[in-house]
Amino acid sequence: MKAQRPLAGQTALITGGSRGIGLAIARKLGEMGARLALCARDTKRLEQADAELRQAGYETLAVAADISQTKEVADLVRRVNEVLGEIDILVNNAGVGIFAPLHELPEDDWDRVINTNLKGVYLCSRAVAPQMIRRGSGQIINISSLAGKNAFAKGGVYCASKWGLQGLTACLAEDLRGYGIRVSTVCPGSVATEFSPHAGKDFTKMLQAEDVAHVVGMLVTQAAQSFVSDVEMRPTQKP
Repeated sequence: MKAQRPLAGQTALITGGSRGIGLAIARKLGEMGARLALCARDTKRLEQADAELRQAGYETLAVAADISQTKEVADLVRRVNEVLGEIDILVNNAGVGIFAPLHELPEDDWDRVINTNLKGVYLCSRAVAPQMIRRGSGQIINISSLAGKNAFAKGGVYCASKWGLQGLTACLAEDLRGYGIRVSTVCPGSVATEFSPHAGKDFTKMLQAEDVAHVVGMLVTQAAQSFVSDVEMRPTQKP
């Protein structure tokens, strides 16, 4: 039974868990036995995802929250602790993408991307780390992107957020590894979701949300003495 459900008894919090990669990760961790806490800003989509996971037999909690807001993150973590227990796995998946030449990008759009993709990871990790430190175990997985390593036109703010996330994750890993806590990034290329239009690409050749979820499942079942710090993902064939 333990081999079939290696995460039995553990609680996983997945931000941006109402659709796409986040929902696929929730399904995967649920299959592995974890209790699932989902957060997102879209209440309707969140309720739909929660209902789907409950119907599949998973223990879930859905909390609408904006992870760029300190109080909402604190309330989210408190609610998860009360209902499902302390958080063993944090998947920082929530993200937004706005693409435009930097000289044409409104300041509000800059703030929205940076506050969600980078500040949100800081706030969630900061809120969860103390309980992991106290227990001497835990896993934080940040869903980044190959855009955190490669530049492209109109990607200024998105790339800045993901390059920043790479640095943040690497430093956080050094801060926490002595406490038995593993911090990793997953960097997919284009994934076939509604996140961005992917005009002209063949969706059948693109990475799928389930591919990213598979990697997350691998990361949370490593042997205790090791951790994979960074995973790059690409499709077998260019779409």
